[in-house]
Amino acid sequence: MPRLLLSIVITLLCFCTTFAAADYRTDPREQALSDTLDLWREGRFDQLYDGLSHRNRISRERFSALMRESVIRPACCHHKLNDFRLIIEKQTTATVYARVGLEGSSGSESSHSKEFTLDHQEGRWKVRLADIKSLAGMTGKTKKKK
Repeated sequence: MPRLLLSIVITLLCFCTTFAAADYRTDPREQALSDTLDLWREGRFDQLYDGLSHRNRISRERFSALMRESVIRPACCHHKLNDFRLIIEKQTTATVYARVGLEGSSGSESSHSKEFTLDHQEGRWKVRLADIKSLAGMTGKTKKKK
């Protein structure tokens, strides 16, 4: 009987720890931004591309290749997304402010405060591709190889 009780307690503790570690956010726009940063950090660039809006100027393959080349990644856990606030919301767009934790090639961590524009498409909020490219350090035109 004591072993059964002990295993039940351990199981409950594991379940509670797992549930507490999950990244659940109450604002759907904040959750969309958090999920986007998770896909980027995990290197799931095809899924990341599919979840972004305003992506008509770059193919999935080109986007994935550029993201793989970038040394910048979102930070983990509670450093990933902070100070989120809604600035403007319209029916199909929202402007939000957030501080995003980023890791670079040297392993150091920094944060970047930025306004993001999210679009409501297909029943959910989507971060714009340009905002992710900006965070990844891919702003401006890319040079053609000679």
